[in-house]
Amino acid sequence: MTEAKLISSLNEENLSYLSKTYVPSRLLLGPGPSNAHPDVLKALSLNPIGHLDEAYITLMSEVQKLLRYTWQCNNRLTLPMSGTGSAAMEASIANFVEQGERVLVAKNGYFGERLVDMATRYKADVSVIDKKWGESFSFEEIKYEIETQKPAIFAIVHAETSTGVLQPLDGIGEICRKNNCLFLVDAVTSLGALELLIDKWEIDIAYSCSQKGLSCPPGLSPFTISKRAEDKLSSRKSKVPNWYLDLSLLNKYWGSDRVYHHTAPVNMNFAIREGLRLIAIEGLENIWERHNKNAIKLWRGLENIGLELHVSKDVRLPTLTTVKIPPSVDGDSFRNHLLNNFAIEIGNGLGDLSGKVWRIGLMGFNSTEENVDRLLNLFDTELKKFSIIDSSTF
Repeated sequence: MTEAKLISSLNEENLSYLSKTYVPSRLLLGPGPSNAHPDVLKALSLNPIGHLDEAYITLMSEVQKLLRYTWQCNNRLTLPMSGTGSAAMEASIANFVEQGERVLVAKNGYFGERLVDMATRYKADVSVIDKKWGESFSFEEIKYEIETQKPAIFAIVHAETSTGVLQPLDGIGEICRKNNCLFLVDAVTSLGALELLIDKWEIDIAYSCSQKGLSCPPGLSPFTISKRAEDKLSSRKSKVPNWYLDLSLLNKYWGSDRVYHHTAPVNMNFAIREGLRLIAIEGLENIWERHNKNAIKLWRGLENIGLELHVSKDVRLPTLTTVKIPPSVDGDSFRNHLLNNFAIEIGNGLGDLSGKVWRIGLMGFNSTEENVDRLLNLFDTELKKFSIIDSSTF
């Protein structure tokens, strides 16, 4: 079919393929992505430049410095991986696991399961310690398993997005070092929003994403590794089995050599630089306080309405709250009502919690008192309309 005939056929079908791209405005209060900061979107829209341009290379160095501040680390190899958070998750396995090595994973949610899946695919000897979806691990449990199993890597999720649990990490790094074990942390829903101290907590490998605490669109995944992890990477007996995510190659591009590896997503790096700049201006301690304050306001408001939260307060995740769906309520219908009538997105449960909880995110630019008040007001006025049995309880 010729181009003219194709265009004619599209018009005859009365389709919208040839109209300009339109996306409805949403307030994203689900598990992610969250809304990007307006200044980040402006940076994203700047004209691209070459990924070996001197101006871009300077920007790369600035991004790395800002990331080290946000991670609270001095790690040399700190960079934004090209790809969403799952790419950095896979990089953390692909680069540091060799066939047959013991990897111990603490699994209490969907993303712990994903770590197990990835490590298995790279032919690790995977060992798992489990908790119910909504519980955290004690320091004593972790210490016992590391000292008993002597893994090469211990992996855990700091902020489990599927359950709303914030896992305490202090002290684990010291145990890992005493047992010649690398400490790997999933920080996808904590970086840039919650207290996270890479150097102080002796974390060796950590990864995150751009679309949550950093208030950017999805597309990059911040990554950092310690000198201990660098030493393990350089002493591998086999080549890293994933070319695109091979840190020994990426290091030549993000290190001092700036040797071409792949075409970098330059506009996403414009965006993340702006997001990280905004974090540095506000200050991490102020950001941590803001997220905690707004989460507490949300928790109290939901409980005052009569709703039950899934996770106990001592390990509750400020960036992602899981709310039990009352038995008398059609959870999906209520979520769709908020989206279609008020342009607000909240999330369904994931994995074992699918259909059992709503997931409410307050991350980065979206963590404001105004957003909490708006959502609580809608829960108060609209939820009673979706009670299947008795609306008097709301």
